[in-house]
Amino acid sequence: MKATLSLSKLRVPVGGQEIELQQVDHESGGMSLLRTRIREKSRFTVFDIDPITARQWGEALLQWARAQPEE
Repeated sequence: MKATLSLSKLRVPVGGQEIELQQVDHESGGMSLLRTRIREKSRFTVFDIDPITARQWGEALLQWARAQPEE
């Protein structure tokens, strides 16, 4: 059995995809994972990543966003 905790829900303005981030904790313990659920109409993409990968991904997203002109 696993427990999930919803952390954030976003809607992409261009394309309308829904993104949900969840923390996944397994009953047996161990490392928490970050579940990313992307819904595009009736199709879902779901993947779980470890904290190190989440940090690297988040830093890459921030680096890209900071390089973009502000609107």
